[in-house]
Amino acid sequence: MTGTGLPVTLYSTRQRRDDYSASDMRCGDLTRHQLIRDYHLSHVSARVDPYTLRKISGFNQPQSMFHGTRPQGDPVTRQQCAAILFDEFRHLSAAFAWFGPYKHVIKTMITHMQYSNGAVFRSGSLNRALEQHILNDRSEKNSTRYILATYFREVIDWQSKSLKENACQIISGEINKGRLPKFDRLQDNFNGLGITVHDTWATDISVTSLSVTDHYYHARIRYRVQDHFGLDDNDILNSKFCQFNLFRIWFLLQRSADFSFQPFMTNMEVTIEITGGRR
Repeated sequence: MTGTGLPVTLYSTRQRRDDYSASDMRCGDLTRHQLIRDYHLSHVSARVDPYTLRKISGFNQPQSMFHGTRPQGDPVTRQQCAAILFDEFRHLSAAFAWFGPYKHVIKTMITHMQYSNGAVFRSGSLNRALEQHILNDRSEKNSTRYILATYFREVIDWQSKSLKENACQIISGEINKGRLPKFDRLQDNFNGLGITVHDTWATDISVTSLSVTDHYYHARIRYRVQDHFGLDDNDILNSKFCQFNLFRIWFLLQRSADFSFQPFMTNMEVTIEITGGRR
């Protein structure tokens, strides 16, 4: 028998999807003076100065012994400056994505930021990464898949062969004791998943189909995960990130009133299957 009244959302994070008021979705809200004074971004790029709109050569690098003794670099337009910054952004991203099947995604996302005006981003590669994360997480205390497989039989009314009315309450309580899938593992610092997604903003877990017999069930569970490809104040003021020009460029392109490139939502979705018995 197939359950009726589906899909049913079993779990949702407190942080909701499509929250464009989030701090890391701000755009074009800072002046040059604020960027330098409050965020210490006097030096951002090794290739171009976004404040003077001039290229940077080896002689006018701040750390060069010849700094200040040679003429300034060639002037560029603001559009040319942005293009140079995005090229450097993509180049620097390779340090965070140098192995594995997902290493190309960060460059695609940077280009999406450059040209797509804040449109939602979707990627089959990120969907596959999410699926593999869920299926391969075998931690009994943390794995959402393990928690679902363990407690799902408790939310089935075996007489009516459908979900109980308190299914969401039971499953949500157990998932809150575990850990949602995130790309913050050690390997994610180098495989491209840490720089593209890392933590996540919102997660919804729902059952989309359910078949129940007298003794067994088969369910399809959909995960919808959303992240923000954007930086907030805490990101750039964190010494872990601000030391890298990649994050300095990213923050300036997004938050500078002179550039104002829009951050965007990253949507991931995957469906897994769980089966089990009444006992």
